[in-house]
Amino acid sequence: MQLKCPVCGLPVSVPDDAVPGELVDHECGVALEVIVDGGRILLKPFESAGEDWGE
Repeated sequence: MQLKCPVCGLPVSVPDDAVPGELVDHECGVALEVIVDGGRILLKPFESAGEDWGE
């Protein structure tokens, strides 16, 4: 299926069997997370919880 990247607006190919939480890399360099909202499949930029190397 084709969705739009929420960052750059270009088309993103998402596998038909994608599951919530799956990550999709896009050509603009952003990792996108698959989410399901009310039965619709959406993409949002993945925000990883980075490690805190200072502790």
